[in-house]
Amino acid sequence: MSSELVPNLEWSDLDRRAVDVVRALAMDAVEKSGSGHPGTAMSLAPAAYLLFQRVLRHDPSDAAWTGRDRFVLSAGHSSLTLYIQLYLSGYGLTLDDLKSLRQWGSLTPGHPEHGHTLGVETTTGPLGQGLGNAVGMAMAARRERGLFDPDTEAGASPFDHRIWAIASDGDIEEGISHEVSSIAGHQKLGNLNVIYDANHISIEDDTNIALSEDVAARYEAYGWHVIKVDWTATGDYVENVEELYAAYRAAVEETERPTLIRLRTIIGWPAPNKQNTGKIHGSALGAAEVAATKEVLGLDPAKDFEVPDDVLAHTRQVLERGRELHAEWNKGYESWRAANPERVALFDRMSARKLPAGWDEALPTFETGKSVATRKASGEVLNALAPVLPELWGGSADLAESNNTTMEGEPSFIPEEHQTKAFPGNRYGRTLHFGIREHGMGSILNGIALHDGTRPYGGTFLVFSDYMRPAVRLAALMGLPVTYVWTHDSIGLGEDGPTHQPVEHLWALRAIPGLDVVRPADANETSAAWKTVLEHTDRPAALALTRQNLPVYEGTADFDKVAKGGYVLQEASNGQPAVILIGTGSEVELAVGARKLLEEQGIPARVVSMPCVEWFQEQDDAYKQAVLPPAVRARVAVEAGIALGWRQFVGEDGEVVSLEHFGASAPYKTLYEQFGLTAERVAAAAKGSLAKTGADKGQTTGN
Repeated sequence: MSSELVPNLEWSDLDRRAVDVVRALAMDAVEKSGSGHPGTAMSLAPAAYLLFQRVLRHDPSDAAWTGRDRFVLSAGHSSLTLYIQLYLSGYGLTLDDLKSLRQWGSLTPGHPEHGHTLGVETTTGPLGQGLGNAVGMAMAARRERGLFDPDTEAGASPFDHRIWAIASDGDIEEGISHEVSSIAGHQKLGNLNVIYDANHISIEDDTNIALSEDVAARYEAYGWHVIKVDWTATGDYVENVEELYAAYRAAVEETERPTLIRLRTIIGWPAPNKQNTGKIHGSALGAAEVAATKEVLGLDPAKDFEVPDDVLAHTRQVLERGRELHAEWNKGYESWRAANPERVALFDRMSARKLPAGWDEALPTFETGKSVATRKASGEVLNALAPVLPELWGGSADLAESNNTTMEGEPSFIPEEHQTKAFPGNRYGRTLHFGIREHGMGSILNGIALHDGTRPYGGTFLVFSDYMRPAVRLAALMGLPVTYVWTHDSIGLGEDGPTHQPVEHLWALRAIPGLDVVRPADANETSAAWKTVLEHTDRPAALALTRQNLPVYEGTADFDKVAKGGYVLQEASNGQPAVILIGTGSEVELAVGARKLLEEQGIPARVVSMPCVEWFQEQDDAYKQAVLPPAVRARVAVEAGIALGWRQFVGEDGEVVSLEHFGASAPYKTLYEQFGLTAERVAAAAKGSLAKTGADKGQTTGN
């Protein structure tokens, strides 16, 4: 990639004063809030300031500029590290915003939130997640380069840019950092640069109590380019900004490997009494220590939130630098647009997250009466969509054959030297291979979705969604259009046994606000689910799919009905149901079987398929009442998992046929029979519900 960095750094007295202002603002903001994390923001002040003022390619007047570098603060607890740079650079934050740190309605919440504060690229805070997001962004940048401008010389494309991240000791300690860093090294993500703030302090003080590994050697083993900058090396603490700038330059010049800059700092520098302690990591310094620190810095201890006019004017010069970089970039961008009309159309469509006209005509439908596993149907959907939706890409955590996540004939996303006989590919490929790294996969998918318009999906077994949950929760919090392909969704996977059989997972996932959990009843509902999921651009979705074959029903190919989340699949024979049977996923088959038994006994029964509770709840009251008439109080819900949320749909008189314990190792049909998940039990539950409503009058004995 081309570099705008000059060989020699000009570092003036105004720059030094600006860095000291950053430290003072960090202290003042936390002091006024009464809580927060001042120490890292103080010690990282030179590193963050240098990055935003001299290195990062960004335009504060256009925070969404496609050609910008992305910055990820993985150490999200040190939110002031980012907020203060956004303020000084001219992104729109004000001193009043810094004064409102962590307060109701402020633009400066305790941890940075994407979509809430201009200039924040991702929501961070859970440690390690931001590092994974940065890896995902770097992967997305490379994939998009392949879609829009694959033939241009390296460094000369308008789609060449860098991902910068700041990580802490806490990020490095979290296990997810291993997963995503290993992937980044394997993928040779030369557009990724991470500044690791090795200050050796966490909440429990000196990290030597829990961390003693050689982190630099660890990253070298991953295949990273590692640069060490130690401001304690002389025995005194010397903030050698020139040395750090040289490290930034070396990181930019390295294009074949991701770079880790291990920066040794002293947290809370230069607080005379609390520097290098756990106390300054996550709490206010106290008025006396703030005053003493300002005296060390040559600032007036009696003044709070003081930003001299000449300092602010100096830092705001980055606005002009950004506009110049943007204007220069535009020349290449406009030349690209003029020469590539088809790719421009794709870029514009993807940037707006619009689907192409008629795309859904490619979706397959399946013949009624056939028997198809929904995981297999999902794979056929992906194969059908591959030619019409180039933005759709993804893979699996080493379970591609089981998850059916590989689009036939599509190359793998992999450096050419790592391709295999089974999976040929190239750096611009489409099929992702996360390895057995579910946690990392989740955060990487978020980073991909946060970039510019591609639609990522990732697969594993539903039971292993537990490994992904922190990233899934963040995807929901940010409203990211990530799709999870979670197969083997119940005891129906059979012989692998209880360790692999999800029981509590469905309702645990439905409990996450903003996550759509879709459990299709058959192959056509699966196709409809993909259609609806891809039409949503403001939320993540989980497809919970079966290993076992399921019958294809008449009526499930009405994709508009399926998109409502719940609909009448089979009506009572007289059109007036005495009981409603609600099924989801593979258990719709049980509801259909129970309806047949009840109808044979003269009990009119309606079957409602409810593939997605969240979609159903979005419908208006009139529709929900049409599907679940309030007058019909006899109801049964059936699902091979815990009952939990089904109570809201069956009411006081209703019954839930569920699984309130772990599974077992046996053929799946045996498990369903032994655990009472049968049509007969559903029919019996329906009669029990009818009895609660007073509809079961009994018969005369003849006496």
